[in-house]
Amino acid sequence: MSFVSRLSLLAVVPAIVVSGSACAQAAIDAWPSRPVTIVIPYSPGSATESEVRIYAQKMTEILGQPFQVDFKPGGGSTIGTAYVAKAAPDGYTLLQVSSAFIVASLLYKNLPYDATRDFAPISLMSKKPNVLLVSPSFHAKSLSDYIAFARAFPGKINFATSGAGGPQHLVGAMLHSATNTRVTFIHYKGGAPGVPDLLAGRVDVLVNPLAMSLSFMQSGKMRALAILSLDRTPLSPDTPTVSEQDSSLSDFEYSAVIGILAPRQVPGPLINKISANFARAAKSSDVIQKLASGGSVMLGTTSEQYRQHIATEFERWRKVIRENDIKLEE
Repeated sequence: MSFVSRLSLLAVVPAIVVSGSACAQAAIDAWPSRPVTIVIPYSPGSATESEVRIYAQKMTEILGQPFQVDFKPGGGSTIGTAYVAKAAPDGYTLLQVSSAFIVASLLYKNLPYDATRDFAPISLMSKKPNVLLVSPSFHAKSLSDYIAFARAFPGKINFATSGAGGPQHLVGAMLHSATNTRVTFIHYKGGAPGVPDLLAGRVDVLVNPLAMSLSFMQSGKMRALAILSLDRTPLSPDTPTVSEQDSSLSDFEYSAVIGILAPRQVPGPLINKISANFARAAKSSDVIQKLASGGSVMLGTTSEQYRQHIATEFERWRKVIRENDIKLEE
């Protein structure tokens, strides 16, 4: 290649780069120019579905393009999660996650994705308080009573969970590890089957979303020992928090969360644009009003705030799993 030809080529390269950057910026500016899909990695009828649909409806109103939900259940939420990890990084395929996203990555082996590297956080949208419940026949009237009984009779309390390695199991393990007590975990296939067994007194205790438990609490069919959040909730203002009853558990908290992720290679400026709009949806007065009855605390964080939350949760649950030698059932 002649010297003149090389000079001509060098002159063209910056123009190509500028053109490519302009195209990328145009795509960001135009987003969304077609429907956006939010993948729910659970079966229809999940506890989070109605809330995600409300967010999708609000995003449609804000941005003028349809936001739709698509169910891809299976593998303890890992099938839908893997699908989004491999989706085009253009902001048109997003993922709804819960606490199971972090737990699954710590317990499942050979996942087809890396939870810490294959996703870009969009926004932590909301959290819902959970409550520690006992059967009316169980003698403990407070968390202090409960811990004292567990300490006096190791392994005697039957603690219902949604399955080995599930959120209820990990929360129970975290509580009893922190209080140096031991219970017997009874693992069910999902959270629902443990409820009738608690009502019948066949198990002693479980953790359940507060909104789903209020009718049982108000009728006296279940007794609430503590709200598992840092603050009391208007849904049940007379139910004390864990930290109010035990100062050694001042930072104890478990809330069911809903977050939105995107594939990792979505450009940063587009991530920020999507995040800002989801935060706007979460903080809209009509969305807050619609979800208040379910006890949701609306958050609508930035991408960076959500990234920090995920990092903190990874360390918390990794510690619980390691200290309690928790494994998935074969």
